[in-house]
Amino acid sequence: MKIAFLGPEASFTQLTATQLFPNEELIPKANILDCFLAIQNNEVDKAVVPLENSIEGTVSMTLDYLYQTPEIRVEAEAVMPIAHHLMIHPSNDNDNTIEKIYSHPQALAQSFHSLNKNYPDVPKQEFASTAAAAKRVSENPDRKIAAVANKFAAELYGLKIINDNIHDVEENHTRFIVISKSEESFDSDLNSSGKKTGLLITLPQDHAGGLHQVLSVFAWRNMNLSKIESRTLKTKLGNYFFFVTVVGSWDDVLYVNSIDELRAIGADVKFLGNYKEFLLES
Repeated sequence: MKIAFLGPEASFTQLTATQLFPNEELIPKANILDCFLAIQNNEVDKAVVPLENSIEGTVSMTLDYLYQTPEIRVEAEAVMPIAHHLMIHPSNDNDNTIEKIYSHPQALAQSFHSLNKNYPDVPKQEFASTAAAAKRVSENPDRKIAAVANKFAAELYGLKIINDNIHDVEENHTRFIVISKSEESFDSDLNSSGKKTGLLITLPQDHAGGLHQVLSVFAWRNMNLSKIESRTLKTKLGNYFFFVTVVGSWDDVLYVNSIDELRAIGADVKFLGNYKEFLLES
């Protein structure tokens, strides 16, 4: 089986894919869209992409492509603790002369206060990914540059960690999803925190109380919503779709009938699947 993931190698997404699919062929993709296209074009069976970070919020591109590709569903969620470390080429034996720090924008944001305190005068430059930043450092042993990345990247590219756990918030986690065309949910022996259901809902024509009307469908059924988030439809201001997650299994007849009621009031609903959430190691 072929599994695409948001690359490059040594990215947090690869670490996630490795734990979920330890015996499958993993194929890195340059961006999230390429992961979706690989499934659409039947190049791979599944893909692993980031959905949300506990500090930086939802990955809007992932939500947009879930909405725009109706044949693609969610098979599973996986939550991974995120740890960032500052690393240099081993030929540079200290951090006193660092001239620039590279990393992905989210990693720089998640380590902002630590970097600002310890390296206030060192320029920070955004890079395509944390792993790509580590690779840049490994390819330039003569330059006094550093990268913010994970331990896997340090090992892969032979770098020396000079400041570990520099992320500002201890409870830094990223939620990833496994996507495919399959209507089956993914299962594993990994530790699971339970099941949830994902829905994409487009409201009926804008009118007073429209959102309340949709939420009431869940409320009277005592359905626990763990998330509701709006995303623009990119048509005009004020037009949105909503990403909703419902806690628990989807085998109650009231839950199943909720989609019929939503459609009866004019809402468009995409059922993303009922799937497990797995807890991974960093």
